[in-house]
Amino acid sequence: MENMLAQIDPIAFRLFGLQIHWYAIFIVSGIAIAVYLSSKEAVRVGMKEDDVIDFIFWGLPIAIIGARLYYVIFEWRYYMENPGEIIAIWHGGLAIYGGLIAGIITLFFFTRSRFINMWTFLDIAAPSVILAQAIGRWGNFMNHEAYGPVTTEAFLEKLHLPRFIIDNMYIDGAYRQPTFLYESVWNVLGFVVLILLRRKQDFLKQGEVFLLYVAWYSLGRFFIEGLRTDSLYLFGAIRVSQLLSAVLFIGSLGLIWWRRRSDKLPFYRRDLAK
Repeated sequence: MENMLAQIDPIAFRLFGLQIHWYAIFIVSGIAIAVYLSSKEAVRVGMKEDDVIDFIFWGLPIAIIGARLYYVIFEWRYYMENPGEIIAIWHGGLAIYGGLIAGIITLFFFTRSRFINMWTFLDIAAPSVILAQAIGRWGNFMNHEAYGPVTTEAFLEKLHLPRFIIDNMYIDGAYRQPTFLYESVWNVLGFVVLILLRRKQDFLKQGEVFLLYVAWYSLGRFFIEGLRTDSLYLFGAIRVSQLLSAVLFIGSLGLIWWRRRSDKLPFYRRDLAK
């Protein structure tokens, strides 16, 4: 039956003998859109567009390395036996939490060197990052990964999904829950919410766009991760992303409450960058 379905080839095209994967196309597209949107917002709040571009020059490679290291560490048994696969990121295996951690550490030193307020930089980037994550999840779809438990074709049809998604959710002899799609939709909704809240004058304090991003993403990821069949585990029983999501959700909301106790904390608006 699987051969009868319209299965998508993970390889988009070949260029001079190189295989260009859909996964890479969606990841790069998400990053490019995020950089463009962040650059425009940077100018609006008094930063330089070059500040965003310069950070991407340093932060993006480090974030990719962090995302890969995070994944490899928790799948070390496999990669110890297959060391050649460690650098094969085109096969998937970039953990967003690892990328975010590495990126934020890099941003800390970058903003200090440029005398830029790090919270404002994070507020500028947060909506764009969650949109990039939404786009990147379609790379998982093209790779036929990041899916959920066995379900039925009838269930997928009740979700009113396009036929090409239903067909490509037939994996390893059974239809699967499209958890990649659940997270992508959740992230798009998060992008809209963050943009709307950020535009409200004197509503969010400096740093709260980013902290709300963390809370929103973590909340959705906690529940969606519980459906995934490819989770990374700690001690063989605890899903790493669920544990981290719970910590980040509670921590981000707690930090908003704690920071709100300071009357001197400025609102998010233009001319806060320096």
